[in-house]
Amino acid sequence: MPPASSLPSSSSLQRLNNIASHISPAMPFTTNFTADLVPQAPEDPLFGLAREYRADTSPQKVDLGIGAYRTNDAKPWVLPVVKKADEVLRNNPELNHEYAPIAGLPEFTSKAAELILGADSPALREKRAASMQTISGTGAVHLGALFLAKFYKGNRTVYLSNPTWANHKQIFGNVGLQVAEYPYFSKETKGLDFEGMKASIQAAPEGSIILLHACAHNPTGVDPSMDQWKEIATIMAQKKHFPFFDCAYQGFASGNLARDAAAIHHFIEKGFELLVCQSFAKNFGLYGERAGCFHFVTSPGSDASATITRIASQLAILQRSEISNPPLYGARIVSTVLGDAKLRAEWEGNLEEMSGRIMSMRKALRSKLEALGTPGTWNHVTDQIGMFSFTGLTEAQVLRLREEHHIYMTKNGRISMAGLNTNNIDHVANSIRKVVAETQ
Repeated sequence: MPPASSLPSSSSLQRLNNIASHISPAMPFTTNFTADLVPQAPEDPLFGLAREYRADTSPQKVDLGIGAYRTNDAKPWVLPVVKKADEVLRNNPELNHEYAPIAGLPEFTSKAAELILGADSPALREKRAASMQTISGTGAVHLGALFLAKFYKGNRTVYLSNPTWANHKQIFGNVGLQVAEYPYFSKETKGLDFEGMKASIQAAPEGSIILLHACAHNPTGVDPSMDQWKEIATIMAQKKHFPFFDCAYQGFASGNLARDAAAIHHFIEKGFELLVCQSFAKNFGLYGERAGCFHFVTSPGSDASATITRIASQLAILQRSEISNPPLYGARIVSTVLGDAKLRAEWEGNLEEMSGRIMSMRKALRSKLEALGTPGTWNHVTDQIGMFSFTGLTEAQVLRLREEHHIYMTKNGRISMAGLNTNNIDHVANSIRKVVAETQ
């Protein structure tokens, strides 16, 4: 017990009691931040669609909105090669859970670079590429946007295809970069508006940032041909534009890794300075493990190595301030597979199986729609590539399919081909025919 001399006097206690009696526990504190003024954000449309699908109790319901591979039984698929890589990791007595380096696991980033830039790429041979492990493709796009927002001195407007992945706009907007659009999808042909795309890129101010989907364009499934890619590269070189490649589907689109990265290889061979965002969510089935990589490639030259060293140092600072260290598991799975010739060959077989099932669903859907006499033309279903197809259905038709037939897709008519299977394709085709025929 403290000595009596250290205790408050009775008058001091009275003053404290008087102060306390005037303080209400519920009294609000006044600050410069007013939480009441923060508006409610709208629900993400894709996650809202998924929520509605889960709440639907119909046994006929079909999810064509999900951007993830599903088996013919509508189940998620853990790639057999991923299971084998997981077994290798679990049996490694040296495995630990220490922090990864800021730039990520070197055995992952090096193999990721070889995969997408090309093992014989001049960018790698001449040591003018820097790679950074990211939180999947989304994290790579964000890191690229952040880097350009800080250092890019050209026209600081990012040109996005119309339409594009919905998250692109907010990623660039959140770091203070303006966005504009270039024509991409032709509603008349349901294919590429190549002339409109070229004209818009030509008209953009010199030194603009042009975001390009390397393959399996999301959401349309429409890709330029290789000859068209070459024309795009010629225009961009003339205008000194900066290519920003986003690649979420390498190997998943066509089943061929080199073919799906051919546009990137061409731009590098032409000497462009560019960046590439790479995801392993789809092609490894590692959706929740968030395994991705970011690559920056400088133009060839005597000072290219010094330039890329400086760029890598700045990327490391941005990474440190954002996430500090990237996660391990997904990167370990990928590097284990890519670092073993036998496992890599098996993985490529898994890719062919996934892409092949999706292609077979494209053929089946088109065939059934045409056999049913569905109004319109449906060749675009097989002309497009990758996970998604822009069906050409109107928003009103999409809503009727959802409300009357329990078929869920995004309002713009984009469907995930992976959601189709031999058990539901007749229901989907018949429902589309009915709704289209009744709304002509």
